[in-house]
Amino acid sequence: MTRISVTVDGVRYDDDVEPRTLLVHHLRDQLGKIGTVVGCDTSNCGACTILMTNADGQRCGVKSCSVLAVQADGSEVTTIEGLAGPENSLHPVQKAFHEKHALQCGFCTPGMIMAAVDLLTENPDPTDAEIREGLEGNLCRCTGYQNIVRAVRAAAEAMRTAEPAPSTPEAPEAALPDGGLPKAEPSKGGVPEEVVPVPAP
Repeated sequence: MTRISVTVDGVRYDDDVEPRTLLVHHLRDQLGKIGTVVGCDTSNCGACTILMTNADGQRCGVKSCSVLAVQADGSEVTTIEGLAGPENSLHPVQKAFHEKHALQCGFCTPGMIMAAVDLLTENPDPTDAEIREGLEGNLCRCTGYQNIVRAVRAAAEAMRTAEPAPSTPEAPEAALPDGGLPKAEPSKGGVPEEVVPVPAP
């Protein structure tokens, strides 16, 4: 057994694992992250896709059936369960998949959503062709992919419009002609206003 430490969805887990254990099985069987689906077990379908951040701070989509749990030691992992926002609000990609009917049986959906999040992190405004290329490692047996592309496009737009506007720095306080600063505002408690001392010439 090998001792590993992995942070999954913001929670650190220290566990003993067999060196041959795949990350997808560690997530599901030991940590209870059953939203990460076991599909083909050959890294072809992409249903088990997660986001993994390495020690260098680089985050990317990873097929967790192609990674050993011991290889994730020291990494941060985000699963489909970790995408929810405050008060379990849906991530924009999750919401778009729901609203655009981008799923049928739902088996491929967790991995498809994680791959889409990875794509939009790198390319916030992808074309339809770029969306298809970004999701080419994820297979869906139910749909014709059209609604999936529409969902990713809608999520991209929602995420771009939701970005906060850059803050405007406050203008420096103007000095009075004599070199001093304006008087402080009186407080609500009725305390007489104080005058900021004027530096001696």
